[in-house]
Amino acid sequence: MIQAVNLTKVFFQAGNPFSALTNVSFTIQKGEVVGLLGPNGAGKTTTMRILCTLLKPSSGSAQIAGFDVTSQPDQVRRNLGFVSSGTGIYDRLSCQELLEYHGKLHGMDDKSIQKRSDLLFHTLGLENYRTRLGAKLSTGTRQKVSLARALIHDPPVLILDEPTAGLDYISTLSLLDTIKELQKQGKTILYSSHHCNEIERICDRGIILEDGKVRWDGDWRSTEDGKKGLEAFLEKQNPWSVNTPRVKEIQSK
Repeated sequence: MIQAVNLTKVFFQAGNPFSALTNVSFTIQKGEVVGLLGPNGAGKTTTMRILCTLLKPSSGSAQIAGFDVTSQPDQVRRNLGFVSSGTGIYDRLSCQELLEYHGKLHGMDDKSIQKRSDLLFHTLGLENYRTRLGAKLSTGTRQKVSLARALIHDPPVLILDEPTAGLDYISTLSLLDTIKELQKQGKTILYSSHHCNEIERICDRGIILEDGKVRWDGDWRSTEDGKKGLEAFLEKQNPWSVNTPRVKEIQSK
């Protein structure tokens, strides 16, 4: 459902080229929830913006639900829902009006919008907020409304870029539980976060980016040798985060 092949993105700063992504490749199958991890500046948001058709790659290709992000952007958007930590909610629109507006942007008729809105308000626990203005919503509720907005046209693919940033613990757990329920409905989800515990809670596997390159792609629960790449990365980021031979050596002194 999501495929990236040798994605490369070069920006220019003061006339000098800077490579934000270099030959990034991965595949996410239907119904998978995959976590995208990496330090600041690793290329996570650039990758997601390319997949969402907000940026064009310098080279390489990507597909969402079989449609090319560069040559078929309209078809990609019809099959995609996107939420980030800064996804806008119109302060002067009620939650119901917001969903109606975005439903019409996706070409939905009034009856379909109403039916889909009713379902989303119920399943996301937003029924009491239907007529409340965006300006009156808490941060956690705004994120849930953002998710409802991304789901109004029932896309098969969701891309979530650090959606829990700024949320309190209870709101974070509620959003993570919602994502698990969406997986049960068959949604394919790419989930970006700085928090390993979130990835561990909801994702089937993880992809780690560093300096614009894929450093590791796999299941951290696996006991196979490929897991050594994950341990090496984590030790580099925080030498005390994993029980590696080097940590054991230091501790035994």
